[in-house]
This record gives sequence, C-alpha cells and structure tokens, in this order.
Amino acid sequence: METNSIKDKGHIERETLQLVLEEFTLEQKTNNQHIEALITAVKNIENKIDASKKEHNIEKNVLEQLDIKQIEAILQKGFLDIKYMIGRQPKSIVRKFQILLFPEQDAKLFYKIVFGRWFLWLSIMVVISNLYKWAIHYNDNNKEIEIKQIQNDRIKKSWEYMYNSSDKETKMLMEKAYINSLKNIANDD
Repeated sequence: METNSIKDKGHIERETLQLVLEEFTLEQKTNNQHIEALITAVKNIENKIDASKKEHNIEKNVLEQLDIKQIEAILQKGFLDIKYMIGRQPKSIVRKFQILLFPEQDAKLFYKIVFGRWFLWLSIMVVISNLYKWAIHYNDNNKEIEIKQIQNDRIKKSWEYMYNSSDKETKMLMEKAYINSLKNIANDD
C-alpha cells in the first residue's frame, strides 16, 4: 500500500516537473523570438543609418544637417529593449553543495567577526578552566589542612589526657620527649 502511494507521488512529481520544464521552454522560445525581432530591428536601423550616410556623402553640397537626435533616441530605446529582454531571460539554476572553511567573499569581515568571537570565547574558556582547576586545588588543600588539624587535635588531646592522668615520672619523660621533638623540628628547618 505504501509503495503504491510512493509510486504515485513519484509519478505526480515527474508530471509536474515535466509541465514546469515545458513552460520554461515555451517562455524561452518566446524570449528568443523577441530577441531575434530586436536584432532584426537593430540591423534595419543600421542599414538605414548606412544608407543615410551614403546619401549624405553623395549630397555633400546640401547645407542642411540631418537631425540625428531622432535616430539616437530610437537606438537608445532599442538598446534598452534589448537589455530588458536579456534581463528577463530565465537564469539557469545551479545548486551547489559546499563546505567552506573560508568564505568566498568578504574574508576580512569574516575573520574580524568569527575569529574575534572565537578568541573571546577561547579566552573565557581558558579563564574558566583555570579558575575551576584553582578551585579544585584550593578545596583539596583545605580538606588536607582540616584532616591534619583533626589529627593534630586528636594527638594533642590524647597527649594532654595522658599527661594529666599519669604520675610524675611519666610526666618528666613526656616533657623530655616533647623538648627533643622541638629540637628535631628546629634542626630539620
């Protein structure tokens, strides 16, 4: 059922395309006939001009000058008609599929707009990326510091608990160990 509808659509499209092409060919034929008529009119005018030049050369003794303004007006009208007919002719339609990395026209404007925006966005992305990396690094450092502080607080509390709950000899040993650790820290720096 679907294939019949597809065939019918294809057939209808072919018929409409054929009708359009026939109309274009008829219009082209009439345009060509008009152009041929204009060309023959221009040739007739040229012949008349040549004949009038010959008559003018033969009749050099004639004092009157020919009025060329009318002929110029006719020629200008003829040329305008020719230009109009040529302008009305259907143009051939060319379909192109292109992938352009660079524009065919206005390259400076393209580079100014596109690359200007690209550099702006690229710099924004670099700034955001570096800001993100810095924030992650800052957050990791803060977590490490908090963990070390928690460990140091536990050690300090356990030291104080042990110091407060022990006898005099243990307290002396603990004070001696504390002094030795301070000396070791001073020697490491």
